[in-house]
Amino acid sequence: MTLDRRAFLLGSSVALTAAPAFATAADPYAGSPWRKISNAEWKKRLDIGAYNVLRHEATEMAGTSPFNKEKRRGTYVCAGCALPLFKSEWKFESGTGWPSFYTAIKGAVGKKTDYKIGLPRTEYHCARCLGHQGHVFPDGPRPTGLRYCNNGDALGFIAT
Repeated sequence: MTLDRRAFLLGSSVALTAAPAFATAADPYAGSPWRKISNAEWKKRLDIGAYNVLRHEATEMAGTSPFNKEKRRGTYVCAGCALPLFKSEWKFESGTGWPSFYTAIKGAVGKKTDYKIGLPRTEYHCARCLGHQGHVFPDGPRPTGLRYCNNGDALGFIAT
């Protein structure tokens, strides 16, 4: 396997900070060191696009992700912590300009309601580092009917 697009800095120092409010005792990643990384350390670890999306819930421009054209078999991972999120066979062309998947790996994403545009949407994030990935909508293909609309800047890809 090869790691594409992002180098994951797994061994650098970690600054201690409080875990976000939506980490609970039932959360298998509640004690993860990825949740203790300071904002300053994230800024050093990530390129500007990934930092803005993962840590500040930004959205990249539609059509700009190289993952829109990715056709190889493999696994899409969080660009922040390399947690596997999606399998390539779950990817589909949604016509939105962002990589889209009809399901996620079990336990890999957490969800919350987002009101940033005035209407409620379901935002999802990496379950391990809490990095923002995108939004999930009920307009996807079978078998789930869901569309996980992901920011390419929030992803890495491991080809098999």
